[in-house]
Amino acid sequence: MAPAFSREEYKIRLNRVREAMQSGGIDVLVVGDPANINWLTGYDAWSFYTPQIMVVGLELEPTWLGREMDAGAAKFTTYLPENQVVAFPENYVQQKEIHPAQYMAQWMVSKGLNGKRIGYESDVYFLTPAAIDHLKQGLAYSQWQDCGLLVNWQRISKSNAEIEMLKQAATIAGVAMQTAYDGVRAGVRQNDLMAEVLAAQVRGTKDFGGDMCALHPLVLAGEAASTAHPMWTDATFENNQTIAFELGGCRKRYNAGLARTVHLGKPTDKLITTAQAVNEGMEAVLESMKAGALCCDVHAAWQNVLDRYGLEKKSRIGYSIGVGYSPDWGEHTISFRPDDNTPLPENAVVHIILGMWMEGWGMELSETIHVREKEAVCLTNFPREVAIV
Repeated sequence: MAPAFSREEYKIRLNRVREAMQSGGIDVLVVGDPANINWLTGYDAWSFYTPQIMVVGLELEPTWLGREMDAGAAKFTTYLPENQVVAFPENYVQQKEIHPAQYMAQWMVSKGLNGKRIGYESDVYFLTPAAIDHLKQGLAYSQWQDCGLLVNWQRISKSNAEIEMLKQAATIAGVAMQTAYDGVRAGVRQNDLMAEVLAAQVRGTKDFGGDMCALHPLVLAGEAASTAHPMWTDATFENNQTIAFELGGCRKRYNAGLARTVHLGKPTDKLITTAQAVNEGMEAVLESMKAGALCCDVHAAWQNVLDRYGLEKKSRIGYSIGVGYSPDWGEHTISFRPDDNTPLPENAVVHIILGMWMEGWGMELSETIHVREKEAVCLTNFPREVAIV
């Protein structure tokens, strides 16, 4: 095994983050999001359920701090030398009286960081309030600053190498969707079909394998299709049922989403009309999207189509996507909604998800899209029409 990208790629990313740190008046950054740790160094292991951070300084090289039994993953997923991999002992794991962040704080003090201006990620899933409290107590002379999504914002514009990785993830997403199409029939249990889909996601193609997607595969069938994120069950698919699959592909932790809709039996007029509106809406979104376009203007292109059909969708229609771990593949930065004035940078990759969750039924259509200088290109080539089985 080896890191997913070249040393130079990670060096460029680190320089971006350090420039943002300097602009924000931050000497040291505590990174807790495993996706950001991966993006900065390549570190990849299912290790984030115990405290794990990356410490980055303007004058300190990126250093991973985590559980002793997980330190070995750094040897084959990163370029970090041994002195940039720091492990807390096993007796710190899930104890009442001591916390791993106390060990981390002691290490930071030993590196002369007490008294520095330290930024931290406050709104990430795996850097807990308890961990932050222990770090602050251990470095009491430091000025602590919420850095928000500093690293996430550096991730939006993708390198050529990242685009290629996302193209592979999008190919796997198409394979997974085709598996769902091939297997969905009345009388088939949802879990049995999803077992095949999961296998397809992991198997990938003959040229490259897949990883577990950061987002759980979703099946919206029958009444469950009236909400956005239902889990599969052991219920069987039924005749005259509209079924939406929100699946994806993942390659080296880079995620691409793909949603499509199937109907078992004769489609209703309401489904046909709604599907037509959603397809037109996707085309309008793609036509409006290019580098420099505002997210709110992309949303407006979609809204204009909905208004013509007298339909309503209250939620946002998309977000930036890339490297990610469960429970989410979004980058938590730009969103396509009426009040987001963020201009799209060239080489952003976004997931546009046009879900219509109606009373007692629903449908979805999504694309993972590469934003180029003068156009936007879908990364998966898969028919958008509602499939009739």
